[in-house]
Amino acid sequence: MNMKHEFPHVADGNVVYVRRVAMDSLPDEVRQQAPGLESLYAVHGIDGERLALVRDRQLAFFLARQNELTPVSVH
Repeated sequence: MNMKHEFPHVADGNVVYVRRVAMDSLPDEVRQQAPGLESLYAVHGIDGERLALVRDRQLAFFLARQNELTPVSVH
């Protein structure tokens, strides 16, 4: 969960989507890395590809902006 990750080139204006993901919908190996959390936040490319999973919404937006991407919240 704390690994450096380079985002691939994101087409269509550098927009990425941020959404909350329930822990029970994630694989066991991901849940084991985030004990005590009820959810994580996913950053998705415009094509729906999951680019990252992070512990909270603020970090997801920060990560996107650090990679010169424009984060948009999805509910």
